[in-house]
Order: sequence, then structure tokens, then C-alpha cells
Amino acid sequence: METKDSTEALIASFHRTWDAFPGIARLIDRQHRILASNPMAEKAGFIVGAMCAKIGEPASHRGCKMGKMFETGKSQTDQVLPGRIRGWFPVEGFPDFCIHFGLPISEEKG
Repeated sequence: METKDSTEALIASFHRTWDAFPGIARLIDRQHRILASNPMAEKAGFIVGAMCAKIGEPASHRGCKMGKMFETGKSQTDQVLPGRIRGWFPVEGFPDFCIHFGLPISEEKG
């Protein structure tokens, strides 16, 4: 069961893991509310307390697989835009939360 202390510990763990990630990453609840964002996500407007699905262009949220991830309990990924992947994956022990990330794919070789 989630408690305030366990949620705070999860948020601290999120930052230790995701703050250096080279893309955007957010800890989100089932209601699309952002509980934590890494620095790149904050710069993109994904701030704590905001509704993830209401940030940016509506088209950028088309095909969101968060619902499917919660329904199946399995990670989901896609590539809606060329050169960018996005993903959603469950957080063990926290059935109402997920990590959602976006990552640009570099075409550079070498």
C-alpha cells in the first residue's frame, strides 16, 4: 500500500535514477498528474502537479499507451515521431504510478 512516506521515497529514487537521463522523464499517476520530473522534462513544461496530457500540442499525446500499460501491467513503447521514442513502464510496488519517458534517437554514427 502506498503511503506518503513511501511515495516520497519513490520520488527521491526517481530523481536519483532519472535526473541524468538524456531525455524527458516523468513519474505519473493514473490520473495523468505529474509527481516528479527530471530537469529536461521541467524545461519542457512538465512540472510537478500538472496534468501530463495537457502540456504541449494535443497531437503530441495522440496514441498515448499509458492506459494500456496500466491495463496489462507491461511496459509499452512507440515511435510516433521520427527520431524520437517514448515509453511507459510500471513501478513495482506502486500500481497507480508509471514512468513515462521520451528520448531522441541520434542518427550519428561512431
